[in-house]
Amino acid sequence: MNQPAPETQRLFFALWPDDEVRQRLAAASRQWSRHPIPENNLHMTLVFLGDCTPEQRACYGAAAAAVAAERFTLALNFLGGRARSRIQWLGSSETPEALRCLVRELSRGLQECGFEPEKRRFLPHVTLSRKVKNPVVKAGLEGLVWPVDDFALVESVREPGGVRYQVLERWALRQGG
Repeated sequence: MNQPAPETQRLFFALWPDDEVRQRLAAASRQWSRHPIPENNLHMTLVFLGDCTPEQRACYGAAAAAVAAERFTLALNFLGGRARSRIQWLGSSETPEALRCLVRELSRGLQECGFEPEKRRFLPHVTLSRKVKNPVVKAGLEGLVWPVDDFALVESVREPGGVRYQVLERWALRQGG
């Protein structure tokens, strides 16, 4: 007899901006794109997990809780895009070592849960717009400063007309030594 598939959630780990940073990201999104991402969905993906069972989610949460990365400040000062995937994004000309460490530690812990990490190099960015025909590339923007104190597990919830992102859990980063 066939068992029904367990209920899954579409999950990812992200840097989730506070209200002030979110408003500044939304202003940048409106400035640089004709069809901006909804303000409440602006974030920086660290690791995309995909459809996860409750057991996987529990393991991923335990892996996240074991991460011992430090707080950092992210300067978003580079406008970029991907013509093939038709996105416009805001990123950083220099990735802080603490962000690289966070992604490395998180990925290492997720592997213990059976998760296969992304093979491509991590490119920290906030997607501003999708379905962009000719993304703009522009370096040397006035930096949007984002103090990063934690990271989050987020669910992508499908709704009529798009998706809504919902923070499920957060983990604090430790104070620098």
